[in-house]
Amino acid sequence: MSSRGPAASKKLLTGLIGAPIAHSASPAMHERAAEALGLRGHYQLIEVAGADATALSMMLEGVRRLGFAGVNVTFPYKEAVVPLLDELASTAATMAAVNTVVVRNNKLIGHNTDTTGFARAVKPLLAPSGNAVAVIGTGGVGKAIAFALASQNVSDLRIFDSEPARAEKLAALLAKHGGARVARSVEDALDGATGLVNGTPVGMLPNRDTPVPASLLRENLWVADAVYSPLITPLLAAAREKGARIMTGRELAIYQAADAFELFTGLAPSTEVMGEAFDAVMAARSAAYQAA
Repeated sequence: MSSRGPAASKKLLTGLIGAPIAHSASPAMHERAAEALGLRGHYQLIEVAGADATALSMMLEGVRRLGFAGVNVTFPYKEAVVPLLDELASTAATMAAVNTVVVRNNKLIGHNTDTTGFARAVKPLLAPSGNAVAVIGTGGVGKAIAFALASQNVSDLRIFDSEPARAEKLAALLAKHGGARVARSVEDALDGATGLVNGTPVGMLPNRDTPVPASLLRENLWVADAVYSPLITPLLAAAREKGARIMTGRELAIYQAADAFELFTGLAPSTEVMGEAFDAVMAARSAAYQAA
């Protein structure tokens, strides 16, 4: 793919809007990927809690005017930014959730690389057929995960949210993309499932809860978690104790970042370099936690 925009000037300004985001490994991944491609990259954390539409609009206008190639968007703003953008890529428009905003020709264009990233990450866990997967949480990342699974070999997709109206809304969006069943409870979602994905922030430090009781986990179930801080969440620890295959949030974090970087720059980054940067952040965090 040819270089365009910031790649031509050898400078790259990107960032992340969300809260809380101090734990994010994105700065390290994006800056190391830029360095490996000969770019001078800076990834700015833009942490503002409780931002309303006016505040978000002001932040996005700053992104447009201050030379950003684009920004990532994370919890809790993946859905809130949608009506504030100039254009939406087709998948982002369909699911009404954005995690990547690209500045192109002075326009803010929304994309969703959580979807493409999770599709890449989950492939090794899926069987050629007969996949029945439960997704817990239908917010921004839960939506992306559900759409990613619908694009793969998942014929039986079950979605659950503590707010049933949110799950019903997502099911309606998925109707033209393979469909999904709204589960009445976590137990209902897991009944006969072959896989489970946590798409909620439950289990993200400092939270130590789990969205699924350990009693519902079993050996013949793979379990994935979108949370990566910590890598082994309480849910994944319980699943591993039951003998289940697990997937941490590492792969999703790396692949969504790589896809976003390519949208920002027009250049395909090294996922190996991004993975090394991610691992270094997690190792440093683990060392600091143990020393505390």
